[in-house]
Amino acid sequence: MEKILEQTLLYDFYGELLTEHQKAVYSDVVFNDYSLSEVAEEYDISRQGVHDLIKRCNAILTGYEDKLHLVEKFMDAKKMVGEINDLTKKFFDTGDSECVRRIDEISNDMLKIF
Repeated sequence: MEKILEQTLLYDFYGELLTEHQKAVYSDVVFNDYSLSEVAEEYDISRQGVHDLIKRCNAILTGYEDKLHLVEKFMDAKKMVGEINDLTKKFFDTGDSECVRRIDEISNDMLKIF
């Protein structure tokens, strides 16, 4: 997964578990693309402090994912929904009854994810 996409998803799922200060600094660096120097000046901390905080936040967010797997489950479900969508279109185009069986199979797998 592309690093910025991974950081975005991890933050979307687990960002509320960070402190307000961590969220603010992380958002400025990762999403607003501010330099470490700009953020350090804004929050009156060192450049190294900003770097360490971003590294720590990434470790925290990754740690939550390692335990909970919510992003992984989301990505699996998204893939399955895409497959169901493709099979539905194929069924309406061709009337292939195998599509219905596969949609049922995928939907049952989705229920097991959560």
